[in-house]
Amino acid sequence: MSTSSECSYSYEEYQETADWLLANTHIRPKVAIICGSGLGGLADLLDNKNVFPYDIIPRFPHSTVQGHKGQLVFGELNGKQCVCMQGRFHFYEGYNVATVTYPVRVFFLLGIETLIVTNAAGGLNSKFKVGDIMLIRDHINMPGFAGQNPLCGRNEERFGVRFPCMSDAYDRDLAQLARKTAEELGCASFLQEGVYCMLAGPSYETIAECRVLQMLGADAVGMSTVPEVVIARHCGMRVFGLSLITNKVVTDYDSKERANHEEILETTRMRTQDLKKIVSNLVTNM
Repeated sequence: MSTSSECSYSYEEYQETADWLLANTHIRPKVAIICGSGLGGLADLLDNKNVFPYDIIPRFPHSTVQGHKGQLVFGELNGKQCVCMQGRFHFYEGYNVATVTYPVRVFFLLGIETLIVTNAAGGLNSKFKVGDIMLIRDHINMPGFAGQNPLCGRNEERFGVRFPCMSDAYDRDLAQLARKTAEELGCASFLQEGVYCMLAGPSYETIAECRVLQMLGADAVGMSTVPEVVIARHCGMRVFGLSLITNKVVTDYDSKERANHEEILETTRMRTQDLKKIVSNLVTNM
């Protein structure tokens, strides 16, 4: 699969993957859900499943991270046809930006109209608590600042325009529906809203870096999601994002706390049922 030595794919390559999937499932999804670290259980919501491990899907990347299963799950959620991506791709795995976002353009060719992205993130906002769920209002694309934007290179007009708008990256109507849904489900007490900042990883942030991100207005930080959102919006999809706050970032040099992946996976296990309820009801009421 493509790593940093290769930079892009042709429209026909994306089409080959989409055609293979369409030929192997009767499901015709309109909603795609990308599951973050430890959040693959969202796929348990689906009935009448068709499961495809990444390694049998033509041209599909492979996930290498603990907490990411590595399979596409097609099925029905309360009668609505969906596909769940159990395991996403990251820069830190050695993949380039075209490979990280490969599935999103495939989703577009499958007929996806709405993309739901989830992730595990560190809390930068001092008001956030571990276990809070943050509606992503906006993002800061740090790799994009350094030229790692998935839209760099020749534009493929069949996907979207050369210069897409990102001021409306996250659908406000879906965010409003999610807030209403959370209230009805009794989840409003741990629902937050804020700005997600993406860094490339895999090292966690230094104290100085966390302080800079707070000054920039970021409320949570992680190592994914943003390139997928950029491609989805380029393709004209509606996007809704949720960050599970799995740890508080360290901003004090006297602190003995240390970020670690096991802590993150443990927090996701604690909040999985609440996330499932919010996502399930959101999709049902779309």
